Amino acid sequence: MKRTVAIGFIGATLDRLGKGAARWQKWRPSIGLCQQPDLLIDRLELIHGNDARDLGLAERIRADIAAVSPHTEVRLQQMELRNPWDFEEVYGALHDFVSAYPFDTEREDYLVHITTGTHVAQICWFLLTEARYLPARLVQTSPSRRKDEARHPEGSATLIDLDLSRYDRIASRFRREQEESLAFLKSGIATRNAAFNRSIEQIERVAVRSRAPMLLVGPTGAGKSFLARRIYELKRSRHQLDGRFVEVNCATLRGDGAMSALFGHVKGAFTGAQNAREGLLRAADGGMLFLDEIGELGADEQA
Repeated sequence: MKRTVAIGFIGATLDRLGKGAARWQKWRPSIGLCQQPDLLIDRLELIHGNDARDLGLAERIRADIAAVSPHTEVRLQQMELRNPWDFEEVYGALHDFVSAYPFDTEREDYLVHITTGTHVAQICWFLLTEARYLPARLVQTSPSRRKDEARHPEGSATLIDLDLSRYDRIASRFRREQEESLAFLKSGIATRNAAFNRSIEQIERVAVRSRAPMLLVGPTGAGKSFLARRIYELKRSRHQLDGRFVEVNCATLRGDGAMSALFGHVKGAFTGAQNAREGLLRAADGGMLFLDEIGELGADEQA
């Protein structure tokens, strides 16, 4: 039977809860992980900082685990992090740790404890596990309800396997949402035209994942204006835009008036500028500016 090995950061705050005998009535995640009745931890790799305070806490946690779970071996792993909220530093340190760790998947099963550590560390654990740098599952511990904490300080533990084939409901939800987005862009009109469907799929992928400008190409009357508004409404429904949809036919922008229409002007900026003008770019700030027939914009105006 394989041994179960857990890897995780010490909880600088949560593992420190309680003083004296009162600490046994508090949920402390690193200790609670080793108290689960249906999850036997044979070894815990406990990562901690290098200052005296962190080392003292790590030694106390190791001693307390020995008291409640004597079969669990606790190995203290020192890791120096100048800024535990710096993603690049934390990811690099954990990648180095994982690369040097002597995994033995034939004899051991591995769990990564994601409850402790900063949110940055939790994200890094997830990325390393998903990419299979870590041949492990995730384990998340949580406290009992407040009124039960003193009687059940061990809390509970949930295993998370990142093999998404086991999460068909999640995958089907993503597919359903994408299908709804595609149907929205097509205004609910089903079609078997493969080229059209491919174009809509590409537009949907770009629209919901990028803030870069988009160029819609097609003859006059093909529906570019309608599609642009649907893209705006789709992005707005995803909380990517909160401003207005502003449309302008570029064939009407000529000479100095083009600069004024796009960027606005203050009163008296030039002869005839009797009032200030906001400008289309300012009007569309936070939203979408659709430059219809942009090919009709003169070369001088484009420059």
